[in-house]
Amino acid sequence: EALPGLFTDRTRLVAVTHMSNVLGTVNPVAEIARVAHAHGVPILVDGAQAVAHRAVDVQAADVDFYAFSSHKIYGPTGMGVLYGKAEWLDRIPPYQGGGEMIRNVSFEHTTYNELPYKFEAGTPDFIGSTALATALDYVQRIGLDAIAEHEHELLRYATERLGAIPGMRFIGQAPEKGSVLSFLVGDIHPYDLGMILDRLGIAIRTGHHCAEPLMHVLGEEGTARASFALYNTKAEVDALAEGIERAQKMF
Repeated sequence: EALPGLFTDRTRLVAVTHMSNVLGTVNPVAEIARVAHAHGVPILVDGAQAVAHRAVDVQAADVDFYAFSSHKIYGPTGMGVLYGKAEWLDRIPPYQGGGEMIRNVSFEHTTYNELPYKFEAGTPDFIGSTALATALDYVQRIGLDAIAEHEHELLRYATERLGAIPGMRFIGQAPEKGSVLSFLVGDIHPYDLGMILDRLGIAIRTGHHCAEPLMHVLGEEGTARASFALYNTKAEVDALAEGIERAQKMF
């Protein structure tokens, strides 16, 4: 509702995350795209947190750019994917120079190659690309709808199980959210909780989660965060709850 009032004559791009890695909140990117386009502005969506947890249709959402990291969908590190509408990619100059990204070149003039080759300078990461393709095939065989159903059930169970722990406070409970739980437990610092759980063989994330400005808005120094994926189980949720209860006895 507040978005239309944020545009000025200096607005050139709307950049928004599809799903918050801190709160799990899923933003209505199709609606945001409609507002942006009504103001003549393109939209870039960071889909790193969303792409492995729900089906994404960039054309239905009518986003201009959609980006995500390979390792977020079980692929290799150090590479990612950028989807862009041809009308915008045509207008963007290459950011690297090298073989295959030019059609012809002389001392006087350079003509860039057609899409997508003008952005593929030099020898590409064909090994990483093949590994990412394998990861995408793996996820598609399982099915993103099945993955989402499994993770939502884990989220429901974890919210109920952890919510019964005295002193538990969840940070971010949007109606539409992914399988992420950020929380604080009484006076236990998230770093202390994380170290104790680590000793018990339980991995969580603690701190700002690369979103320090959001923490300032929330008025928190940091949180503990549990994230659930296709391979997690309710038994692991129970282990997390029991680990938190053990930590409480130490404070």
